[in-house]
Amino acid sequence: MLAAHLLKLGYSIHGTSRDKELGIFANLHRLGIRHRVTLHSVDPADFGSVLGVIAHTIPDEIYNLASQSSVGLSFDQPVQTLESTIFSAHNIVDSVYRLKLNSRIYNACSSECFGNTDFPADESTPFGPRSPYAVGKAAAFWTVANYRDAHGLFACSGLLFNHDSPFRPQRFVTRKIVAGAADIAERKTDRLRIGNLDISRDFGWAPEYVEAMAMMLETDAPQDFVIATGQTNTLESFVREAFNYFGLDWKKHVDFDESLFRPIDLKCNSANPAKAKRILGWEAKSFMKDVVRLLGDGELEFRRAEKAGS
Repeated sequence: MLAAHLLKLGYSIHGTSRDKELGIFANLHRLGIRHRVTLHSVDPADFGSVLGVIAHTIPDEIYNLASQSSVGLSFDQPVQTLESTIFSAHNIVDSVYRLKLNSRIYNACSSECFGNTDFPADESTPFGPRSPYAVGKAAAFWTVANYRDAHGLFACSGLLFNHDSPFRPQRFVTRKIVAGAADIAERKTDRLRIGNLDISRDFGWAPEYVEAMAMMLETDAPQDFVIATGQTNTLESFVREAFNYFGLDWKKHVDFDESLFRPIDLKCNSANPAKAKRILGWEAKSFMKDVVRLLGDGELEFRRAEKAGS
């Protein structure tokens, strides 16, 4: 989504993959931009690899979205999650520093850094990470801040709350819910197993959030920003809306499965994105019900394309 947005702004895009020769890059193909992105083989956790591609391309802007990005999976793969999250951020800022470049750096952080929020979190809210994923993101945040303060880099982090698109894999619960409801509507199954529905999240739309990422690098001075809708909803309400989209009653089809609960889960994760509106002029246009509708539209479009291609 970010690459597509930057291409619309007239950027030349260089992207990285651990092995560009073996990658499928299905999402780039779905977006119709694969031929417009130059790819390089880079391991974000390997300093020499990162240094080499930055020295070769001399980028004006660098967007670091690399890491193991599933909170749930981070409990099963804590070391890999921490390494991919911390090292990717460090290797980028240290490479720019050592090469003495003026590249502007965006680092993708997460609302998970805050942990449970008793009140809407803003940029001054203390961190309380509650998963290996969140610990890694918090460490990456402070790594970027330290290089910015110590070496004068234009480097900032976006503390993004939940943001969805049809390009999410189904291990992410929002896509799982929408795809599961679609399967039930198509009579492929009659049940969907879900874990904890009592949690509350700020649900936003990813194509809007990538606009905020680019805006952060257009400011006069580097700053960190919370990016969110400012509205919090329970996962149960998300499920209800998703099943309503397909004309279904969720209570007739959803089974609760405690085995799907995380070892630690955040009860509430709420946000105050006022700074982004004040300084960037950015605010969310799509809220939870809009996100569900857009995910449903995307799911149906994806299935139609699959059928047409088969």
